[in-house]
Amino acid sequence: MKQGTSILAALEHLVFIPTSREKKFPAVIALHGRGADERDLVPVVLALEIPNLLVISPRAPFVFPFGGYAWYGLEQEGVPEPATMRTSLGLLRKFVEEVKAGYPVDTERVILLGFSQGTVMAYGTALVDPPKFRGVIALSGYIPVKSDLHLRLDELSDFPEFISHGSNDPLIPPRFGREAAKILMEARAKVTYDEYPMGHEISEETVQDLKEWVRNVLRA
Repeated sequence: MKQGTSILAALEHLVFIPTSREKKFPAVIALHGRGADERDLVPVVLALEIPNLLVISPRAPFVFPFGGYAWYGLEQEGVPEPATMRTSLGLLRKFVEEVKAGYPVDTERVILLGFSQGTVMAYGTALVDPPKFRGVIALSGYIPVKSDLHLRLDELSDFPEFISHGSNDPLIPPRFGREAAKILMEARAKVTYDEYPMGHEISEETVQDLKEWVRNVLRA
């Protein structure tokens, strides 16, 4: 795998393309959290050691005052500010279609991975149009239920979801992860949910569990 030249798209991004001669590749689109940038989650995805995986990592559109970038403002805990959320979701949906067309992506095997705010964006993108994605990896985030999004929960039967949360997360408490798992299980999605002895972070144990999950999802 090597870093490729990024196409002109709705969001600035990094892309890593496998060196094999296959025409199409499964893809992970990695959405960073508040205060980070497009480089943040690349080591996590590369650590999965999935052969022939195309990795795309966009940068959120809003500058965060304390450094890095953000996908939206916050009204209160668990409630994204509507205008910025709408703007980012519009850009992200456009971006997904652009990268599907502009890179050698197997459009039947696209996984959205998010951390923190990136998880909220992954949910907000995939749950309004589940057929466009193979699954969601939701790390330390929540489903934006307190929004005007039309979540198509009735179309999630057997939809793969990997949800992880830190049992000691001080920023987004684990109840948000549990709530997301409950909502998705009731929608009959295929949910893997685990809490880990950590804060607001991604542990090595999480990555090891995620390796097997991604392999199984892409093989299915």
